[in-house]
Amino acid sequence: MKLFPATLRWRFSAVVTLVTLAAAVALSLVVHSAFASTQLDQARRLQDDRIQVIMSAPGESGQALFGSHLDDPDLPPPLAEAVKGGNRATYLDDSGPTHEIWAAVETKGHVLSLRSSYEDQRQALASLDRVLFIGSAVVVACGALLGIFLGARLARRLRKAAAAASRVAAGDPARVRDAIGERPRDEAADLAQAVDAMADALQDRLVAERRVTGDIAHELRTPVTGLVTAAELLPPGRPAELVRDRVGALRTLVEDILEVARLDTATEQAEPSEVELGEFVRRAAGAVSSEVDVVVTADTVVHTDPRRLDRVLANLLLNARRHGAPPVTVEVDGPRIRVSDHGPGFPEEILREGPSRFRTGSSDRGGGHGLGLTIAVAQARVLGATIDFANADSGGAVVTVHLPRE
Repeated sequence: MKLFPATLRWRFSAVVTLVTLAAAVALSLVVHSAFASTQLDQARRLQDDRIQVIMSAPGESGQALFGSHLDDPDLPPPLAEAVKGGNRATYLDDSGPTHEIWAAVETKGHVLSLRSSYEDQRQALASLDRVLFIGSAVVVACGALLGIFLGARLARRLRKAAAAASRVAAGDPARVRDAIGERPRDEAADLAQAVDAMADALQDRLVAERRVTGDIAHELRTPVTGLVTAAELLPPGRPAELVRDRVGALRTLVEDILEVARLDTATEQAEPSEVELGEFVRRAAGAVSSEVDVVVTADTVVHTDPRRLDRVLANLLLNARRHGAPPVTVEVDGPRIRVSDHGPGFPEEILREGPSRFRTGSSDRGGGHGLGLTIAVAQARVLGATIDFANADSGGAVVTVHLPRE
């Protein structure tokens, strides 16, 4: 289990805290080492000065000054070895319960030595360590608070940018730069400016594509209407039936393209009313085919646009009949409508990315232009509903429409 969430705020705070802690520890170690070395040097020099004074001015009654001794039996062996040959040396004895600083010199075959307690220096060093510990703790705490503050500020700006980008993706003409503010001028502001520029470019491109699609469909509408009229004037016969069938398919395609173009503008508005879902689905399914089985598990009343809902159900049922295999079943379970068939199921592209215009996925689902499911999803979006695409374990495609109750 993670102690903290893996967010930018906590990562940034953790990095600042660790850097501050490392700097405080390193500085404390340097100060401790320098102070301890200075203390030891001063103690050594003091003892060396004292031993020189003792050598130049011996005490009265055969006693040396400063409590010095000749041939002291407690003289540390390393110091005794160091003063051989008339040398003068100092030594810190830390082998016992208390530390002592020694100074010794060999003179006239004897070793004159002097020792003093080193406890005052140790206590001073311990006091310094306590001060360093408290100071380091304060510095680390301040660094952690500063890291949390800076990380929270940056994370807040990035969250605002992400929220604004999500609104842009949903069709809201929001500006990421306005959402996070222009100050301070940092990487987040540069990112916001780049996202806004990209959104503007994509929006212009989408508008141009939608305009071209709508214009083409609109321009085709007049000649297609003329073709329909001319086909009706053809004398009866098999060729006339083929012409009428293809002209009718072309007219349906043009109408579908016009509908997609209108839905792409995101200006369509629903006209909701109270709808008893079970009876409504029975009528809609019966209008498409009498072979569709309708099962009402739990009936309910929803607040939706019946015309658009009828369009959604008609497209889903036509898609199931055209690309699936019977029996086609529609189940009403509260505000959910589930349409299933027993065909080859949806291709992976539709399950992963959703339906796309002019793409049917695979040849197993039959031919078509891929507009039926696209229109159904777009109309459901106007209704505030969602559509899920899946394949049943036993085979066949399953489409679930989730309608809002209000």
